[in-house]
Amino acid sequence: MLQPRLALTGLRLPFRCLSSVSSRSYSSVVHEKETPPTESSTSTFDPSIAFAPPPTRDDAGVQIRSYKPRTPGIRHLRRPINDHLWKGRPVQKLTFPKRGQSKGGRNNTGRVTIRHRGGGHKRRIRIVDFARTAPGPHLVERIEHDPGRSAHIALVRSQETQRLSYILAAEGMRAGDVVQSYMPGIPEDLWKSMGGVVDPGVLAARTAWRGNCLPLHMIPGGQLCRSAGTFATVIAKGSNTQAAQNEQAQEEGEEKKPLSQREQQKQERIAQHITIRLQSGEVRLIHKDCCATVGVASNPNYQYSQLGKAGRSRWLNIRPTVRGLAMNAMDHPHGGGRGKSKGNVDPKSPWGLPAKSGYKTRPKWKVNKAVVVPRVRNQGKRRRGYS
Repeated sequence: MLQPRLALTGLRLPFRCLSSVSSRSYSSVVHEKETPPTESSTSTFDPSIAFAPPPTRDDAGVQIRSYKPRTPGIRHLRRPINDHLWKGRPVQKLTFPKRGQSKGGRNNTGRVTIRHRGGGHKRRIRIVDFARTAPGPHLVERIEHDPGRSAHIALVRSQETQRLSYILAAEGMRAGDVVQSYMPGIPEDLWKSMGGVVDPGVLAARTAWRGNCLPLHMIPGGQLCRSAGTFATVIAKGSNTQAAQNEQAQEEGEEKKPLSQREQQKQERIAQHITIRLQSGEVRLIHKDCCATVGVASNPNYQYSQLGKAGRSRWLNIRPTVRGLAMNAMDHPHGGGRGKSKGNVDPKSPWGLPAKSGYKTRPKWKVNKAVVVPRVRNQGKRRRGYS
């Protein structure tokens, strides 16, 4: 039976210091090492800090926040700890609303081309500057969460034009850092510091820092990916390989053989491209003038997060996946029937294509053709159903 609430006015309680009782902590708390506070963005900007080495931060490893199981929805909830993220709203002029058929997995004709998508919370698309064509140093104002991607984004302000823009945040980037793009070219002060001649060692030491944007031919060992915690590595540069082959031929005193037109085109293509190895082990050739940001994409602990309940998947525009065995016969080849049976049908996709038994992976020359054996009709016993 429900009891009425009692007013605490003039009521003596059997304990003291009621106000000093601390509130319950519903989540695990991880104490991190505090870094010294950085200068605010409103202070005067010093151009000399644009060429200072990036701040060193301790690698704390995997940090995941878990919650006390007060409800079934948070019993298995796991979230990466990102207390440095901005708590407010994004810059309005750098976003636009996400509307239309793209949220439901439909194409321009209205047909479903991507299953298990629909609903979800309202979102605004952040306009991220991937080209980084604006020269000069940019001050990082804050690090924000982007609902449209797994990595974080950084709001930067140009120190020359005071213009705001969003860029992909590298791991370890914080408010107060200074990043610069070298896509328009090498600035004059850097040219003067090198004596008017390109010094590869000095150029790499002054430019290849976390968050800077460089052409691939200027990166000694580069990062090139957009998902959280991903990166790619520069393993070879075509211009260096071709020069080494020419020097080796000159040292050995061998006469150069005339190359065919196809071989010349191949060498030119290798000289204009750089070999990149992705995390999956795939090796690709990318043009040397393509831009890349130095560092690893932020939020590497995203892979350890757990939603905890089905409702959070619906908030993220993800609809449930239903087994074909549980559908009706008209909806899936495995559907229908009584009990857990797919009706003596080989495993198939919703569109009737074979799904297992090496259909996609087995080579064609290994597939043995089935031998059709004619059925011999029993003439001695004539049963119902035989002619």
